[in-house]
Amino acid sequence: MFAATRRHAIVAAAAFSLAGCGVNSIPTEEENAKAKWADVQAAFQERANLIPNLAAVAKGAAEQEKGILVGVTEARAKASAIQLKAEDLNDPAKMKAFQDAQNQLSGALGGFGRLLANSEAYPELQSITNYQMLQSQLEGQENRIRVAIRDYNGAVQQYNTTIRTFPAVIGAKVIYGAKPMVPYQAVTPGAETAPSLEGKL
Repeated sequence: MFAATRRHAIVAAAAFSLAGCGVNSIPTEEENAKAKWADVQAAFQERANLIPNLAAVAKGAAEQEKGILVGVTEARAKASAIQLKAEDLNDPAKMKAFQDAQNQLSGALGGFGRLLANSEAYPELQSITNYQMLQSQLEGQENRIRVAIRDYNGAVQQYNTTIRTFPAVIGAKVIYGAKPMVPYQAVTPGAETAPSLEGKL
C-alpha cells in the first residue's frame, strides 16, 4: 500500500515537473506563433491580389507614367514569389528576404500614391468609383497587415520568452531543442508605415 502511494506521488511529481518545464506550453506557443504567421502571409497575399485591379483601373489615366505601374507590378511579383514556411520562422536570413520583398512592394505603392498626387493631371480618376473602392480596400488591407504583424510579433515574443526562462528552458533545450523565432521587423526607414493614397487624389 505504501509502495503504491509512493509510486503515485512520484508520478504526480514527475508530471508536475514536466508541466513546469514547458512540455505543454512550448508547443502550444510555437503553434500559436505559426498560426499568427499564416495570418501575416494571408494579409500580404490579399494586398498583392488587390494590386492588379488597382493598377488596371489607373492605367488609362496614367499612361505616361508606365514606369511606376511596371515597378509596382514587378515588386508585387517578387513579393509574391518569396514565401516563408512555418519551419523557416527561426531563420533570420529567410525572414529578412521576405521582409525586404514586402518593403520593396510598400515602397512601390508609395510611388504609385505620389503618381496620383496631382489630381489636376488625372481628374478622371476622381469619378471612377472602382478606383475609389480599390483605394479604400488597399488602405484597409494595409491596416490588416499591421494588425497581423503586431499579433505575430506578440506571439513570437511570448514563445521566445518562454523558451528562455526557467523552468521551461529545461524542456525547450532537452525535449524540443527549441530555437527562438524571428519577429517581423521593418528593415527600412518608414517601412513600418503603410503606404497611403488618402488625400492624394
